[in-house]
Amino acid sequence: VSQDDAVNQKETLANEVKCLRGELQQVRDDRDRQVSQVQALSAEDTCSSQREQIRILELQLAAANEKLKMTDLSASETRMEYLEQKRIMKELQDRLADMEHKLIDGENLRKKLHNTILELKGNIRVFCRVRPLLPDDGAAAEDAIVSYPTSTESLGRGVDLIQSGQKYPFTFDKVFNHEASQQDVFVEISQLVQSALDGYKVCIFAYGQTGSGKTYTMMGRPEASEQKGLIPRSLEQIFQSSQALQEQGWKYKMQASMLEIYNETIRDLLSNNRSSGSDSTRPENSVSGKQYTIKHDANGNTYVSDLTIVDVSSISEISSLLRQAAQS
Repeated sequence: VSQDDAVNQKETLANEVKCLRGELQQVRDDRDRQVSQVQALSAEDTCSSQREQIRILELQLAAANEKLKMTDLSASETRMEYLEQKRIMKELQDRLADMEHKLIDGENLRKKLHNTILELKGNIRVFCRVRPLLPDDGAAAEDAIVSYPTSTESLGRGVDLIQSGQKYPFTFDKVFNHEASQQDVFVEISQLVQSALDGYKVCIFAYGQTGSGKTYTMMGRPEASEQKGLIPRSLEQIFQSSQALQEQGWKYKMQASMLEIYNETIRDLLSNNRSSGSDSTRPENSVSGKQYTIKHDANGNTYVSDLTIVDVSSISEISSLLRQAAQS
């Protein structure tokens, strides 16, 4: 009996094992099927994701191509504008060169016409300036001494002096009455300063007795703008005009010397070796062995030997020299 039970039990166990194996195989088959489904789904998701990425990249590529196209167009337009600007610049440079030539020709013509006008006015002109009466001149009214004719012929050119009831008429190229300003006087001689810059020789001097106003007319009071005389105003005009002409290619070298002739003795007002003594009779021609004599060179230029000559490049340097000369 025990043996039969054991055989039956063995068969039963064998059947169970068989069933379990069948179930195991079915589970394995289900697993493999599920794995295949998961792989298929995963592959499909991957393809979908890749398709989306491809679509995005294609859009980006299209945008980049469009941008590149616009950039090429812009670069082409920029080059066209550059070439146009280059052409315009070349045209302007040619016009500028042409205008510079015309400006130089015009400047040369202006010089000739300016000199012709001054020659027509007279190479030698005499102006008369009447100063106002000063307290020390006496109590007589100026109108009783000086009058100015109003006739068309003598207007602005005549002056009448009255003494003891007798009238003495004088005529000049120009008469400045006692109300004329320093600027009024300078306007009349400023054209001569321009002539000096144009290369012509110019001399301006004041002539008159002591106390007649020569120093005031020529020097004035340089520290007061409205009272500056002919010398500082002329020098300012020289520097202003020379700077303007430098822009046209002219080059100027300025030198200054200042002297006085007192009792036929030449005195160098810029010399550092002037005598400090009060002996006014001492001939200063011989100071430091220098011989101040007036000479003429082969070109007709007049100069004074051994005179101090200073290079100047600005109006401030000239102003300093004027102060030094005034102190001397």
